[in-house]
Amino acid sequence: MKFEIGDKVVVRHSNEDGEVIDIINDNMVMVEVRGVKFPAYIDQLDFPYYKRFTEKKLFPEKKKAKTYIDQVPREKVTATTKQSDGVWLFFWPKFGTDEFGDEIVDLLKVHLVNGTSTGYHFDYKLSYQGEPEFELKNQVYNNQDFYLHDIPFEKVNDSPLFECVFTLLSPDKKKAEFFEASLKLRPKQVFSKVEEIKAKNLPSFSFKLFDVYPDKTVEDKLDMSKLSSSGYKVYEASKARQHLEPAKYVIDLHMEKLTDDWKSLSSFEILDMQLKAFEKYYELAVAHHQPSLVVIHGLGSGRLRDEIHEILRRKKEVKTFVNQYHASYGYGATEIYFQY
Repeated sequence: MKFEIGDKVVVRHSNEDGEVIDIINDNMVMVEVRGVKFPAYIDQLDFPYYKRFTEKKLFPEKKKAKTYIDQVPREKVTATTKQSDGVWLFFWPKFGTDEFGDEIVDLLKVHLVNGTSTGYHFDYKLSYQGEPEFELKNQVYNNQDFYLHDIPFEKVNDSPLFECVFTLLSPDKKKAEFFEASLKLRPKQVFSKVEEIKAKNLPSFSFKLFDVYPDKTVEDKLDMSKLSSSGYKVYEASKARQHLEPAKYVIDLHMEKLTDDWKSLSSFEILDMQLKAFEKYYELAVAHHQPSLVVIHGLGSGRLRDEIHEILRRKKEVKTFVNQYHASYGYGATEIYFQY
């Protein structure tokens, strides 16, 4: 679902500002404009920030300085002198013009910029709300930038997630085998960046992925031979998962799914049982290295959902989680994506 309850929107045909107050289905929402409530198709609405940068102007404004061809960034691997430290994602807005000659944003050009003295292999992925969109494997040398691809500007509304896994071009035993970095862009964040570079007459905006490729983590190893000789049974960690209970990709926390004898329980006892079941299957999902987990918590008062979300914010294995409209669960489920 593109919009959520509480989002500020612009009605396209009337150019009026409003607010989403309810979700009707996948294609329609209830909107309130100046105290008047009415249903609207989502393709009739825009985010106010997106509209500001993409709509054609009704009246001409003072024209800005022209951009000449020698100012346009080249779309190939080039040496970089702009950044002198770290690895970055650079975004170059591509401006078009309307009939009055005013600028509108068409797309964003994405560059991977390596401002370090080390070269890297990289595995780059772009996804929207958990759905993969683009992937590229290549290498970027020291003090160079690499053009990745273009993103249509309207896709910024879907909060794109950029993920990169880096490995060294020249392996070093003292350095980590790989390093993962990610960046999730929010629409308002991008629009404010575009406003900023226009005001400062800059060609691009950027976000740092990391400063320095990390060293290898050295783990202290425990001598298990003494435990074995003392009569303790020692299991090999790599085979421990064979003895675990099977994990689930979807868990339903409705009480009738957890126990038959729940009607006599108090609200506190019900919540406690639901949270213990969630913790159990969360730990199993992590132990089995699942990529994702769906938790069905229902709607109700939202207490169980809020408790689960608070727990997820403290879990280091959680990359992202989202509670959005789903065809099977409505708003009664949270999708969790893990990182290992």
